[in-house]
Amino acid sequence: MTRVLVVDDENDIRGLVRELLERAGHDVVEAPDGNEGLRLFYAEHPDVVILDVSMPGLTGWEVLERIRELGETPVIMLTANADELDKVRGLRAGADDYITKPFGRQELLARVGAQLRRRPAGAQEPATYADGFVTIDFTQRSVRAGDAQVALTPLEFRLLAAFVRHPNQVLSQDQLIELAWGNAGAAERDQVKLYVGYLRRKLGTPPGAESPIETMRGFGYRYRPPAAR
Repeated sequence: MTRVLVVDDENDIRGLVRELLERAGHDVVEAPDGNEGLRLFYAEHPDVVILDVSMPGLTGWEVLERIRELGETPVIMLTANADELDKVRGLRAGADDYITKPFGRQELLARVGAQLRRRPAGAQEPATYADGFVTIDFTQRSVRAGDAQVALTPLEFRLLAAFVRHPNQVLSQDQLIELAWGNAGAAERDQVKLYVGYLRRKLGTPPGAESPIETMRGFGYRYRPPAAR
């Protein structure tokens, strides 16, 4: 049974989310504020966190920051604000997904399920990756491009991992959504373009060359590993 931590100051919302998730077979723990949410996060080690943005005391942004200092537990932000910039802020801060209130039952369960499927149980990944430009330590979740350390959000890291695990292969936007977000319905295609752009800017380019992430117009993107110099 998977465990979901729900952090929201609205009793009705917490009760609704608990009911939906428990009916779907999940174990649920809940907190009415950010401080209690962090305490339960440390104590319960949830598989997924559903986190309200606007709360008294510690805000959802502050709780997310603390969670990201500890690891990559999937975090789904919950908010009444449908503004696109607010969503982008959450995703760039390390959130894995974003749900706007009011939300549908199937949407909530699908998004939680997508995060739980992101790394199948028992899945093994290589400890490191290196080409002529990019070096990745999957255990430490660290990335270097050339001689520079690169700070990536969890989503950007998964996107880069998808590229380097499929070198020289053209990946469609839907395939990248499946590999980095969790399933084909977990994100919009415009988000793929946005995050590929973020990743390119953060990695930079090898000396005298273009970005190893190529745009294949009408098809998707391809990672071409730079050769060692």
